[in-house]
Amino acid sequence: MRVVERESLATRLGFILVSAGCAIGLGNVWRFPFITGRYGGAAFVIMYLVFLAILGFPVMVAEFAMGRASRRNLAGAMLALEPKGTKWHIYGYIGVLGNLILMMFYTVVSGWFFAYFFRIAMGRFVGLTPDQVGATFGAFLGNTTELIVWTIVVIALGYGICAIGLRAGVERAAKFLMTGLFLLMIVLVVRAIALPGAGKGLAFYLKPDFSKFTWEAAYAAMGQAFFTLSLGIGSMLIFGSYIGRERSLAGESVYVILIDTTVALLAGFIIFPTCFAFGVDPGAGPGLIFVSLPNIFNAMAGGRFWGSLFFLFMIFATMTTVIAVFEHLVAFIMDEWRWSRGKACLALSIITFIAALPCALGFGPWSGFAPLGPGTVVLDLEDFIVSSNLLPIGSLLFVIFCTARYGWGWDNFIKEANAGSGMKFPMWLRGYMTYVLPIVILVLLIMGYIDFFSK
Repeated sequence: MRVVERESLATRLGFILVSAGCAIGLGNVWRFPFITGRYGGAAFVIMYLVFLAILGFPVMVAEFAMGRASRRNLAGAMLALEPKGTKWHIYGYIGVLGNLILMMFYTVVSGWFFAYFFRIAMGRFVGLTPDQVGATFGAFLGNTTELIVWTIVVIALGYGICAIGLRAGVERAAKFLMTGLFLLMIVLVVRAIALPGAGKGLAFYLKPDFSKFTWEAAYAAMGQAFFTLSLGIGSMLIFGSYIGRERSLAGESVYVILIDTTVALLAGFIIFPTCFAFGVDPGAGPGLIFVSLPNIFNAMAGGRFWGSLFFLFMIFATMTTVIAVFEHLVAFIMDEWRWSRGKACLALSIITFIAALPCALGFGPWSGFAPLGPGTVVLDLEDFIVSSNLLPIGSLLFVIFCTARYGWGWDNFIKEANAGSGMKFPMWLRGYMTYVLPIVILVLLIMGYIDFFSK
């Protein structure tokens, strides 16, 4: 049996960008704008930022600490750190499986952005009416062959980068994609706020109207803050396992959250001025990206160019998450089975492709299968398993594991979290993290069930 030496990230910047890239994805640039539009704009953003600090920060530090202390993937980490005789590691394996379930639909949706980038760049939407643009999206989803082809592109590109190596592949790709992401966003923000009528969108986004505050909006903000960081299935933990103990983890977590939040906020500066300038409802839902925005680009001077830039930006955002989650799956195979990186990537590319087929088929041949009731597809079931179950349950277990004496325990957690120079995790948060945070997450989990099944 071959013993594979564990790799490490080359630079602190690489760690921060890879971790931030994992968090940055559809939650930032797709879900955040339309859910902000749905719940009143600036007041929702303020609530979102508050929940990001009180929910996301402690759970992220916990994940990083578990990864760095164990130097393993999620399953190996919980097995290595758990007290003898306990069974915490069972969730570790479930969480790793959760990464695969996430990629079962995430790779398919990521392929949509590749398809739309080439469609707009080639002028396929030029001259179409709004109804025709909407019909085009429906026809695209029903073209199973094309969905599968673009899914293969995403999987091949993601695992191909992972196969190159942690430093030469994953870390270098993160630096390139994140740099390109920010450059594209800055260009798009400047263009959006220069549009005639953009001021109304900026006012909606920046001037809070607390008369629109509702408990439903507060719950939505809490859920968005929690899920945007991809916490609960070890996606952050794996990158904690690749770094040394030179820097404390609270400060590193703050940097990751700040980058993730900046991308979400900049996405708002693109979407809201653009929507208000062209009279489009920013709370239109997921169809905002694939129906409303292509119509806007059709009506905009130079829209073909700006539309191409926008979907290229979306590709960069989604691929940072794809590569990061793929890396956790690769690390699991390398840690547990001692396979080489190349062999692990080849096997996982086949497994991920087969696993992604139900989602792709769910819009065509399997469209009659409604796993969660009328109007739902396979993607809805897979998203429900991850977003409404594994992410909150995993985060709840991580918090308990890092604070309870029958888990890894507070003393071990705080020692690892505060090792190295930089910002320290506050000792006075022990009571909050031990007693309050688990209740908050549990409420979020229950409210998620109620919200989902009441639709």
